[in-house]
Amino acid sequence: MDDPGTNPLPETAGPSAPAAPAAPVPAHAAAPSGRRWIATIREAMRGGHRDYTTGSIPRAIILLAIPMVFEMAMESLFALVNVFWVSHLGPAQASVVGVTESMLAILYAVAMGLSMSATATVARRIGEKDREGAARSAVQVLALGVAVAVPIGIFGVQLARRLLSAMGVSDGTIAAHGSYTVTMFGGNATILLLFLLNAIFRGAGDASIAMRSLWIANGINLVLDPCLIFGLGPFPELGIAGSAIATNIGRGTGVVYQLVQLARGRGHIGVRREQVRIFPAQMMTILRLSGPGILQALIMTASWTFVVRVISSFGEDALAGYLIGIRIVVFGLLPSWGMSNAAATMVGQSLGAGKPDRAERAVWIAGFYNMLFLAFVGAVFVIGAPWIVDQFTDHAEVARNGVACLRIVSAGFLFYAYGMVLTQAFNGAGDTWTPTWINFFVYWMWELPLAWLLARTLGLGPRGAYIAIAVAFSTFAVVGAWRFRRGDWKTRKV
Repeated sequence: MDDPGTNPLPETAGPSAPAAPAAPVPAHAAAPSGRRWIATIREAMRGGHRDYTTGSIPRAIILLAIPMVFEMAMESLFALVNVFWVSHLGPAQASVVGVTESMLAILYAVAMGLSMSATATVARRIGEKDREGAARSAVQVLALGVAVAVPIGIFGVQLARRLLSAMGVSDGTIAAHGSYTVTMFGGNATILLLFLLNAIFRGAGDASIAMRSLWIANGINLVLDPCLIFGLGPFPELGIAGSAIATNIGRGTGVVYQLVQLARGRGHIGVRREQVRIFPAQMMTILRLSGPGILQALIMTASWTFVVRVISSFGEDALAGYLIGIRIVVFGLLPSWGMSNAAATMVGQSLGAGKPDRAERAVWIAGFYNMLFLAFVGAVFVIGAPWIVDQFTDHAEVARNGVACLRIVSAGFLFYAYGMVLTQAFNGAGDTWTPTWINFFVYWMWELPLAWLLARTLGLGPRGAYIAIAVAFSTFAVVGAWRFRRGDWKTRKV
């Protein structure tokens, strides 16, 4: 039973079954006291062995979401600071960083797909009170991650400069700054394992461990980034290659911390040495879930790559402005993924405990909280876009494109708040095919043709691509809510 003295929101908060994304309503109870919030925040940051399959749903969401939001906030802060330093080197360097990230689509897709299966399987086993099964699932996920990272690193290093050329980067820019791309591909294992280990901890309900690992990883990044880029103090001046080196050092340190915590097993999940074994049947289950999850992520990230290609056709200033604008957008959205990941954990554990109604209610409540947050962020971005973008560039044309990107894309935030939560809810239930098909139709069959039509055919330029992104955000939320209401995800076996 939850202690009522520390419960920040009553069990009755939120809706039970809205018919559309905008339907959820806030709790009618009195606002929680400051002491209750402080106690809840402390408990969430500290972590523990709370059972999230019982008690107040709003409180469970908040306890899971607070460390996840802080985790994603740190990630978004690093992304923002990184583009801040790189953008001051010039449009050419900024474009290399942006194009490299778009080319890492395969890596991020694999990481996201495996992360979906990690969260779903670990959360389901924890909900069933099967800690042994959760540990076995974690080992299989990590083994798959290593098996993928090695070939991506080998081939990526060899083909990095050719890939930059294929993406439209000039030969001079590749010669001067291509080492960034080589380093990022070579160190891809740190990115992949950081993703997977945090997904394991989130699924288990150990959100505070996931938070601390990203704080460590990105804290090191934040310190080393300017030092290695500009050669501060005893450090060499490496330009954007220094940014890649800082990223890999920071994330590698975060992975070491995660592995130590997993071995100690002080949270909901731990892996002993004798449990480090391959179980073919369990690995096949994870692969079955990961397949559509990887495809889902590939569809989404490939659509971003296509958008980058459309915008790059308007010149480096347009591309640099877009990359600044979209990084600021990511800064606003990443904390919202914390709320979405909390929903995924609640869904997986509730289904494992045989409580599908609890899972559904948790999703609508999390979606409503997410909408409140992104409504505020979107309003700040729309109103303050000129001032915000001016902090990242002194080039007038780059700034003009960045402001347009930030304002137009932010217009879709209200809808996307629900779209993010619904996507993770499906994935947390192990229903990775539904969001995959929605991604395919919304992003490939709708967003991409619309971006080309508006930008090139109708002559709107980069603004046309920004409009297409905002429209796709909104479409995804509406279609996702319709599918979620059907309830097929409740019967998925994991």
